[in-house]
Amino acid sequence: PAGHSASTGSRTGTFTGDVIHTRYGPVQIAAVLQHGRITEIRAVQTPSDNGRDREIAASAVPRLTREALDAQSAHIDAVSGATYTSQGYVASLQSALDRAGA
Repeated sequence: PAGHSASTGSRTGTFTGDVIHTRYGPVQIAAVLQHGRITEIRAVQTPSDNGRDREIAASAVPRLTREALDAQSAHIDAVSGATYTSQGYVASLQSALDRAGA
């Protein structure tokens, strides 16, 4: 995209982000890069202490993943009703991308 000068280089591999402890439980994200592009994002850990936490994560994580893949970054909007999970997702994804040098 124009105006985005950060070079992602040619990093390839799976980069696991930090575990982010949210109010509802830990969130950890792994990003798979092929030649510097995010090709897959996996939720390693999401809040799962109770059914409501699992329900929120099951709804929010796929939406966050689609947004991050479209944006090719962690600069995405929080999912309404899943603010803490969204913040944990973004922070963990950003740490994974930082590890990749992306």
